[in-house]
Amino acid sequence: MKKLMFPVLAILFFAACNSGQPTRYASSSPEIDAFKSSIKHYLAQNWDEYRQHYADTAKFRNNVPEEKEISLDSVISNWKQENEMFSDIHYAADKDFFEMVVTDDGETWVNFWGLWSAVLKANGQKFEMPVHVTARFEDGKIVAEHGYWNSSELALVLRELEAKNE
Repeated sequence: MKKLMFPVLAILFFAACNSGQPTRYASSSPEIDAFKSSIKHYLAQNWDEYRQHYADTAKFRNNVPEEKEISLDSVISNWKQENEMFSDIHYAADKDFFEMVVTDDGETWVNFWGLWSAVLKANGQKFEMPVHVTARFEDGKIVAEHGYWNSSELALVLRELEAKNE
């Protein structure tokens, strides 16, 4: 019995030290669910529902610095143009990962890592790109989104196709 007392006291001590601490990291949350839903609406090209996840003032920095960020209307316009060039746009469900973090400043961010895949309509070539997107939430809405991916292979193919068409 005395041998059990020390481990039990140690567990209670560590539990007491952590109680009352705000959650700083989560692999499931309402924000993650909202972000997953926004991705589903993007893939389904349901722009009205996609828009519902974002604040009207949301800013997007997809592969650009702050001074080149764009608005929600502009990003939706860009996604529509993308959908004209590609078919079968999707994310590999078995390769995605979501997490939510709360920063020292109290900001809530959802991070997403995934494998974007699509077929270029012009030549039938399939593209796969690892993607990282992080979105800041306020009052249940996304107010900022930063996306990072390497589209250099796609840019080279598009340049080659353009040269052939000239």
